[in-house]
Amino acid sequence: MSQNIYDDQEFFDGYAQLPRSRCGLDGAPEWPALRAMLPDLRGKSVADLGCGYGWFCRYASEAGASEVLGIELSEKMLARARELTRGGNIHYQQGDLERLVLPEQGLDLVYSSLTLHYLPDLDPLFAAAHRALRPGGWLVFSMEHPIHTCPSVQQWVNDREGRRSWAVNGYQAEGRRVSNWLADGVVKYHRTLGATLNALMAAGFALRHVDEWGPSAEQIAIEPALAEEAERPMLVLIAAQK
Repeated sequence: MSQNIYDDQEFFDGYAQLPRSRCGLDGAPEWPALRAMLPDLRGKSVADLGCGYGWFCRYASEAGASEVLGIELSEKMLARARELTRGGNIHYQQGDLERLVLPEQGLDLVYSSLTLHYLPDLDPLFAAAHRALRPGGWLVFSMEHPIHTCPSVQQWVNDREGRRSWAVNGYQAEGRRVSNWLADGVVKYHRTLGATLNALMAAGFALRHVDEWGPSAEQIAIEPALAEEAERPMLVLIAAQK
């Protein structure tokens, strides 16, 4: 099962203080760029993977989606989503994205925001999303940019003969990373950008847009703290089509 860090009280309390938690989509600086990658949602069936507080689910409903499914592992996040939701066409369910099950050819859009970097393997999820989408359907998601998830791991290692050497594992060394963000022991998975794009194409998707997102000058003027995120891509936004 995926790490359920959002049900850790320390993490959950810290996450609740972030602008994107307090202000919703308007508090996410990448939202205008991500919104521009979405198809017309009127009359569409939508799934939000790792829906959190349900901000996107409510946006999709207000944008005319006929039915919206929000899937989330955290009970605390789901409880908050249900508190904030008054739409009759939005359904929330608890689910582990490592074992994702979706209705076959029952969706027009599969969406996910800042969730997929928590998964050790994207192949099963991309395959499940492809099966669930109708012909022409879209997969649109954001995740931490691999430049952001690749902090080097430096350590002494022993070879087969017992000789010790100093190893530095950087961008090319994919795999598990542990960080102390909002709480200790947060597990994320680093993979190169090429690995993610190749996994999408292997699942049968056609790439439509890739945005190595960073804040604009206007956003930095409003929120100076974003300036450090202009030094390297903070997020990658990807749109793919079946």
